[in-house]
Amino acid sequence: MQRFEPPYCGVDQAVSRLREDGFALLHANDLAAWCQVASSEWQALGQAWQGLPPDEYLKDGGRYRRRRHSCYVVTHDQVQAVPHRAHWQPVAYNALHGGMQRWFEPVLPQTAALPAWQGLLRGIARAADALRGPQPWYVEAHQFRIDTTDGIGRPTPEGAHRDGVDLVWVMLVQRHGIRGAESRVFQANGPAGQRFTLDEPMSVLWLDDARVVHETTPIMPEDDFGWRDTLVLTCRAGGFQVAGTDPQVTSD
Repeated sequence: MQRFEPPYCGVDQAVSRLREDGFALLHANDLAAWCQVASSEWQALGQAWQGLPPDEYLKDGGRYRRRRHSCYVVTHDQVQAVPHRAHWQPVAYNALHGGMQRWFEPVLPQTAALPAWQGLLRGIARAADALRGPQPWYVEAHQFRIDTTDGIGRPTPEGAHRDGVDLVWVMLVQRHGIRGAESRVFQANGPAGQRFTLDEPMSVLWLDDARVVHETTPIMPEDDFGWRDTLVLTCRAGGFQVAGTDPQVTSD
């Protein structure tokens, strides 16, 4: 299987690359620098993916996804957790699971207290400030484990999509014993796209959600069993997405 190298950029280029291309990729060390955390903190964060509860909402009947979910408001580097709430997306952005109030188990308190976790929340808000201007940011954090329990695991069962937010971060925490999981990013309103495979732990893909659509191809085991752990952070201005607001996605 052909592998395409991720087009990483330096931390000093990330915002300009995001503005110009709609996406940017950072190595783990550059992400740590952007988030103002020590690279040594990544190991403690990675351990937090053990024992994630199963996702009970998969409409394809799969057993391949485990996750936790929590929400925050981040303003001027100040992180405020909000009361646990359902994850909701409009059907216009998620045709498979949109329109559902999905109550996932929250991120564990000991995970949310980790310096790397707090640094990542401040980091995505700082990136959103640079992209859209300083303001309160409504951040949803999703811990995902996709495994090969069913023989194949689907990181994005909804296919290529946007999330209805301003900024998305997809951070690879770990991949073990798998093939596949190729990231694909396409212009929302054009033919251009790129494909690459994230395999460096704690590297991250930044996405301007208004300008690009994204997906990750299925995973398959190299031997008997494998998995892929990611942290997905979404950042939205004005508030969280709530039931009853299902916009039409346009080409504007």
